[in-house]
Amino acid sequence: MSESAPTAVAVLEHIVKSIVDDPDSVKVEEVTDEGKHRLDVRVGDGDLGRVIGRRGRTAASIRTVTRAAAAKDGVELDIEFLD
Repeated sequence: MSESAPTAVAVLEHIVKSIVDDPDSVKVEEVTDEGKHRLDVRVGDGDLGRVIGRRGRTAASIRTVTRAAAAKDGVELDIEFLD
């Protein structure tokens, strides 16, 4: 699959890997469905809470920074944190 948002993927991977205990288990997959772009993030056991943060503030901040990077790629996208 060709990435349409390489900057956003790189930024997202870097941020998430710096937060979690097991950076090797971080997987970011780009999904395009009906012209909409989405990045699915999977982390190791026990790390999802760290990525989401209290009341979702960390996840919201990650989404904001990643969307700004996606703007550089000329793409609008959503970010999903999956278990």
